[in-house]
Amino acid sequence: MISILSAFWMFVILFGLIGAMRGWAKELLVIFSVILGLFLIYILESFTPYVVPFEEVLAKVENLSPGSSFESLPLAIQDELRIQFWSRAAIIGVLTFFGYQTPRLAVIRDKAHRERVQDFLLGVVLGLGSGFFIVGSLWWYMAAAQYPFSPQILPPQPGTPLGDAAISILQYFPPVFASNQIGLFFAVVVAFMFVLVVFI
Repeated sequence: MISILSAFWMFVILFGLIGAMRGWAKELLVIFSVILGLFLIYILESFTPYVVPFEEVLAKVENLSPGSSFESLPLAIQDELRIQFWSRAAIIGVLTFFGYQTPRLAVIRDKAHRERVQDFLLGVVLGLGSGFFIVGSLWWYMAAAQYPFSPQILPPQPGTPLGDAAISILQYFPPVFASNQIGLFFAVVVAFMFVLVVFI
């Protein structure tokens, strides 16, 4: 069995290798697509009844203890948590998929083919960043849904070095910053400004 924290860093390194092969410009578009996904999730949570914050779902359970497992929740709450997780994962997945599609515009292709060493190194860095955004967001949503994939994916165990490290890293994932309206709006504006200035 592998620690979820170890699996997370393995995925981030894999995305870094993908970024090295694809180049910095394409990886930047992937990061922007995840930011757009987080913004869309925020809009759906705020203005539609279909995507509900995880806290509201868990608030329906009476006398919920902080360390309660997913299996101890009522079946209706388990199903709702799974639906809420998969709705967010689908949004992130679809927008990430389109972010990874090769740009068709010649302008973007020309800007992506700069100096090979610089493109390689920036691709690695931004690939690591896109892996952190994608896998970190999915992990955060899974943790917010009380890890609904037991026994395949178990929550980190507090009191162990890897468990404590995994629990503490959750506060640095993108959905935490997306819950801040000003930070999220600022990220979306910066992303679109960067696309307009650099790619067009």
